[in-house]
Amino acid sequence: MDTSKQILKILEDLIAIHSGYPPRETAEICAYTSSRLKKAGYEVDILSRQPGVDNVIARLGEGSPSLVFNAHVDTVAIADRNAWNTDPFQMTTSEGNAYGLGAGNCKGSMAVQIWLAEEIAKRGGPTHGEVVFTFVGDEENLGPDGLSYIREIRAIKPDILVCGAQTQLQAINEERGVLWIELITTGHSAHAGEPQNGDNAIERMARMIAILEKELKPKLSARSRGALHSTMNIGIIEGGKNTNAVPDLCRVEIDRRLMPEEDIDQAVTEFSDILSSSQEPDGSWRIKKLTGTKGFASSTSDPAVESFHKAIAEVTKNPVREVVAVGASDARYFADDGIVLLTFGPGNAKDGHKANEFVPIDELEPAAMIQLAVVSNLLGLGT
Repeated sequence: MDTSKQILKILEDLIAIHSGYPPRETAEICAYTSSRLKKAGYEVDILSRQPGVDNVIARLGEGSPSLVFNAHVDTVAIADRNAWNTDPFQMTTSEGNAYGLGAGNCKGSMAVQIWLAEEIAKRGGPTHGEVVFTFVGDEENLGPDGLSYIREIRAIKPDILVCGAQTQLQAINEERGVLWIELITTGHSAHAGEPQNGDNAIERMARMIAILEKELKPKLSARSRGALHSTMNIGIIEGGKNTNAVPDLCRVEIDRRLMPEEDIDQAVTEFSDILSSSQEPDGSWRIKKLTGTKGFASSTSDPAVESFHKAIAEVTKNPVREVVAVGASDARYFADDGIVLLTFGPGNAKDGHKANEFVPIDELEPAAMIQLAVVSNLLGLGT
């Protein structure tokens, strides 16, 4: 069986195993992965902080450097079953694509990495250093019980971390940080027939949003490097209970993407300073950081990055291209650790998180060969 068919068979197995969030249970898919890698000769542990949210760590070799590959095993839940043309839990191939829930994000990368792990073992393992494979849950939840937990307990100490993602077979060496802000405005209710007797919290919010659009957005648009940009998006707005009443509360959630060099706390302060210029009454609004993680930028001159670029050019027979990460990977948990961080894998990010998700079949084998070449270059292989 050729490499592409081997990877497709693994992907077929993975798609058949339910691992959606919710409910974020990953025990079954981690048991499958653990069994394969133990059989291949890896030292395997399954770690979990929360029951049912399992994470696999598989090691081969020892010492430095520690090259760690990661893929998340969970998927988004199915929003509308009727929107799927095929059974989302049965891999279907058509027109050069493999369809199924998680085919792109992130079971395609996971299948490639399982094949890679087994192939490394078949070749005798690394001649120096260690190769580690981590397959984790809680990624779609942006939760603390997946790779964040693995880092927290220092179960891995990578020198190089490669997170599986839909990167179109390009190695992404920089990624924006993510900040979620909550903004709440308050007022007091009155009958809609006499709105002058109330204080409309939605109208206050509209004024404050207008200030952000006027004052903050131009600053963000000036923060860019190549195709990488700072952004702001209002993702949730809630307010009011009855059409015939003046609302006394309005709430929005704002997604802010930060350049790797931007500081999260300074970004929160920037929001506060700009909103303070609104001249809205003291106590009529408040902001809170909901969550925030830094971005990262690894040097293109680092040997690991150079090794990826060399392998990409050799395997694909095309020059390396710049691809911007749309989302945020679990690599962000290691942004302060001073290590090399990369994301890499088959597929395009625009094809994930939606009905009829797929991964291009002709990208599976190149993804495997590129990463195998990187392992051979950085760690050596026994045969």
